[in-house]
Parts: sequence; structure tokens; C-alpha cells
Amino acid sequence: MRVIVDAFGGDNAPLEIIKGAALAAQEYKLEIALTGRETEIRRVAQENGVSLEGMTIFDAPDVIRMEDEPKSILKEHKNCSMAEGLRRLAAGEGDAFVSAGSTGALIMGATFLVKRIKGVSRAALAPLMPGDNGPFMLIDSGANVECRPEMLLQFAHMGSIYMTSVLGDGKPARVGLVNVGTEDTKGGELQHEAFALLKESGLNFVGNIEARDIPFNAADVVVADGFAGNVILKLMEGVADVFMKSLKGIFFTNLRTKIAALLVKPYLGGFKKKMDTSEYGGAPLLGVTKPVIKTHGNAKAPAVKNAIRVAAEFSRKGVIEQIAAAVKPAEKAEAKAAEAPAEG
Repeated sequence: MRVIVDAFGGDNAPLEIIKGAALAAQEYKLEIALTGRETEIRRVAQENGVSLEGMTIFDAPDVIRMEDEPKSILKEHKNCSMAEGLRRLAAGEGDAFVSAGSTGALIMGATFLVKRIKGVSRAALAPLMPGDNGPFMLIDSGANVECRPEMLLQFAHMGSIYMTSVLGDGKPARVGLVNVGTEDTKGGELQHEAFALLKESGLNFVGNIEARDIPFNAADVVVADGFAGNVILKLMEGVADVFMKSLKGIFFTNLRTKIAALLVKPYLGGFKKKMDTSEYGGAPLLGVTKPVIKTHGNAKAPAVKNAIRVAAEFSRKGVIEQIAAAVKPAEKAEAKAAEAPAEG
């Protein structure tokens, strides 16, 4: 199993990426290939005492920045570390790819360099989010701002396959559609049509779910268009930050609250870990022909290590093959409908 890692993606590259890759190689016994400026990778590793033993380096002279246009990964920055990793993945020189770099560039690069699975309309970004009773998947979280009903149906299929295969207990994942109410008639045209498709899909569809119920694990796979999904994602991240900041402020108010903080400190550690999205390893990009994981732009070594672990599991569980098999029947049905003679 070889996982290719973009050594120059993210705010803390290349040091934290290299450290995370080294931790993953040691802990999970994986083969790691780093992409980026080889001389700089070796210099940074040596200066910080990080062993590169057993790692391969694919040299790439360029870096795509967060502020660069996503499409530049195909032109101006075609020789960047991210593009090099995606090309190597597509060529079969690795089993999965991890990057903390530009989300837009990664989606663009994966779509055009790695390619979409035949029959999949659009790739979708599907982060795992902390819930009251364990993680849930939010799909799509920003890759597709405008969606058609059949795209939401495909997101549901892909998310269900991933959650059932990688994180499930053997039971079909529960799928919910984000809406402004739980009644069947709620929402606009997109939600109405998507609801009808999901109801007849054969998935374990639990119906419409409201935003307030999402953190309480109303569904294992939360389906939304990319606009609504991204709003939910960013709002949850912001609320979590405010909560932790407020809690810290309370505990440091006076001597009594400081003593109280010491008493509950062992339990707070577990709570913080439960709510830390980096523990879940990043967001799979579902719908492309190879496993691609987007980890947070400010990811540090532990988050990178977890992302590499998830990428390896993504590959081992055969999720890509299952998605390809799931979209084939729909593809055949569409072709049959197109061939049918028109009435009248």
C-alpha cells in the first residue's frame, strides 16, 4: 500500500506534512511517497530530525497556493506538488492521495487528471463531522454550489457506500436530506425532486432533516447541495471554536474556576478529542477513480497522519469499485429510456 502525500500543500507545509507522513509510515507500516521540491524536503527533514527512511520523493518544482485560481493546476501550475501527486496516482504509482492544499485546485485536478468514475455526474467533497453519537458525513460540502436532484441522489449513494464500508458496523448507513423542515412537502423544487428520488432509491433514507438535528446524528450521511453544505460546515466549525473559547474563559475566571478546571481536565481531553475534526482524517473526494483525501489547510502532523490512515482504509475497502458498480444500473436505465420510442 503506497499513499502519495502532497508535501507542499497547506499552511504548515512542508514540515508538518513531512512529520505526519513519517508518523504514518512508522505507525501504520505504510509506504509513503512525498511530492514537492526534493532538496527542500530533505533539508527540512534533516534540520528537524525527521527520518525519511522508506519514503519515496517525487520531485516537483512548483507549488500551487491557496490564492491561485483552481484551474491553474492544469496550466500555470501544472508542475506543482499537487498536480504531480495526482498524475502519479492516475498512473498507478500509488493507491491513494492526500493533500492539505487548495480545495478548489484539488477538486479540479482530481476531476481532470484522475478522472471521474464513469456514470458519476460530479465529484463531491464529503468531510466527516463530529456528532453527539459519533461522526457523520456531510456531502456535498462545497464542490458543487448548484446541483440537480439526480446529483443529490448520487451523493447519497456514494456517501452511503463509504460510511457503510469504512466506518459502518455492517448496517446500511442512514441517509437524510437537509431541508427547512422534516415534512415531505418542505423545501424548494430541488428538495422536492431529490426527496422523491431518494425515497425510491433503495437506500436507508430517513427523510428530511433540519440543521439543528444534524449534530445529534439524525443521519449517518447528510445530503445537501454544495452551497448549503458549505454553510453548515463553516457554521459548525465556528460554533465549535466559540464554544471552546468560551469554556476556556469560564475556567480561567478566578481561583475556584481554575480548581474546577483541574478537576475536570481529564474529561475535557476526551471531549476535545471527540469534537476535533482532525481525528477523522479529512474529507474524501467521492466520485473520482482513485481515493483522494483533502485534509484541513492548517493541518499539523497528527491530522496528516490520520488523513493518511483514512486514505489507506479508503483504498483497502474497495469503495471506488462499489461506487462504480452502484452507478452502472442507473447508467443502463438512462440509456434504455433514451432508446425507448416516444409516445404518440
